[in-house]
Amino acid sequence: MPSTEFPAPELNPLRLRDITVPNRVWMSPMAQYAAGPDGLPTDWHLVHYGPRAVGGVGLVMVESTAVGPRHRTTSADLGIWTEEQALAHRRLTSFVSGHGAVPAIQLLAAGRKGSHQVPWEGAGQNGPVGAADGGWDLIAPSAIPFGDLALPREADQADLDEVVAAFAQAARMSHLAGYQAVEIHAAHGYLLHQFLSPLANHRTDEYGGSPQNRMRLPLRVARAVREAFPADKPVFVRITATDWAEGGITIEEAAGFAKELAAAGIDLLDVTSGVLVRDLEARPPAREGVNVGFATTLRQASGLAVAPVGQIGDLATARRIVGDGEADAVLMGRPLLRDPYLALRDRPTDKEAWPARYHRAL
Repeated sequence: MPSTEFPAPELNPLRLRDITVPNRVWMSPMAQYAAGPDGLPTDWHLVHYGPRAVGGVGLVMVESTAVGPRHRTTSADLGIWTEEQALAHRRLTSFVSGHGAVPAIQLLAAGRKGSHQVPWEGAGQNGPVGAADGGWDLIAPSAIPFGDLALPREADQADLDEVVAAFAQAARMSHLAGYQAVEIHAAHGYLLHQFLSPLANHRTDEYGGSPQNRMRLPLRVARAVREAFPADKPVFVRITATDWAEGGITIEEAAGFAKELAAAGIDLLDVTSGVLVRDLEARPPAREGVNVGFATTLRQASGLAVAPVGQIGDLATARRIVGDGEADAVLMGRPLLRDPYLALRDRPTDKEAWPARYHRAL
């Protein structure tokens, strides 16, 4: 149903467990590749995330953060597998929460999309980095490479147990760091998505074949993270609604996964699609709010709160999506890279929304 509490429905707060997000316009995780080999956040991260919190978004989702050294996409990824890393993240969480936004973090295992160059060097995300150059060996559900990247090794049972333990440890470290929500990345072609999709998962054991088998590892991770993260804080999952490729995940399969996530205690689905295979035809089509309809379908199937991401470019679109009851919140990425104060652009005289130090500009 359309929201009526405020004239602008995207300004309604949203309560998830014991955390209240002050509005429904959220910052999507966007990788910065600005950490050192130790995975610690740097001044860049504070300067990057701080203005978005000051700029009025309700929740700041810190970029894909690796759950272990071999689970990174690049050597410049953030990490949160050690206490040292967690304590270093407190600078970010303290600033974000101190300026009214909820600090959240996305947890990642890259799988076959790991050990590549940063996007602006050499062949970028198409450029593999071998062990001799500081890279690392990759695991995946099956020994199928992603485009030009290195051939992964098929994960064995010990690998899978380590992945589950690594996500749980990262959840504990995220709590120590001061994050009020965590998100499990099970989309965009990374490890958990690889297990979910028959295009990347050709296994014949209990982790491959049927949809129930293919979701076995992601569900193990979801349960482990839910158990490891405090019960009063929410856990999200970034879910793929479709692979946009023949033989891949369909919205019907995604709905089945969403139902299982609800049973595992997940609180919100961050709904996206595509990017499992390196094929332009398997990318989401260029249309406004491309994943909004999928989000509505998955909410109906699972009963979970949903927040679509992708091609939501302005506040008018966000207001329509939330106001029409199509989703509970929206995640915006590239628009917030261009304009950190986007969430305040429709509130040019609201002194409660803008920092006191900026009132002279209103």
